[in-house]
Amino acid sequence: MSREPRIDGYIATAQPFARPILEKVRERVHAVVPDIQEAMKWSMPAYMVGGKIVLITAAFKAHMALNFWRGQELRGDDANADAMGQFGKIGSLDELPPDAELDRLIREAADMAKNAPAPRKTKHAPKPPPEMHPEFAAALANAPKAKAALDGFPPSAQRDYFEWIGEAKQDATRQKRIATAIEWLSEGKRRHWKYQNC
Repeated sequence: MSREPRIDGYIATAQPFARPILEKVRERVHAVVPDIQEAMKWSMPAYMVGGKIVLITAAFKAHMALNFWRGQELRGDDANADAMGQFGKIGSLDELPPDAELDRLIREAADMAKNAPAPRKTKHAPKPPPEMHPEFAAALANAPKAKAALDGFPPSAQRDYFEWIGEAKQDATRQKRIATAIEWLSEGKRRHWKYQNC
């Protein structure tokens, strides 16, 4: 049985009422699905097969939630499937379904996860490399400190400067932006430096 240490920590720091419930669900999941994988998803204990979530548990101050990932399919469209999961707010072991029912739901949820189609990979074409305006390149050639700062930025931060300067409609505007860019870059500042610490 593979155990995720972060789940051990999560259970250990949960409210006292929640610990036996979290342990019970964990025990039943491992008993029913021996190849289950444990993980932390959204800072909550999650149980997965083949990289697909079967169920998630979450403990709060006065209740906990047991949420089957595909709960509406599992229990029917009319089942309660709000943020508290398919069983509402659980405050004690007695509020969990009986072992046989819980085991059946875990088994069916794991089967659904195993048989679910792989998620489609939607890959966007990468943006073309940013183009530097020739006048900006000439100004950078005379400002090695500014050029070094720009070269050290990730492509997205470089693109911010290139696009800002390239979008200028008038030569005077472009020259003003180039002068400002050289000043900011000489200080190691990104284009949107004013908003970085907001």
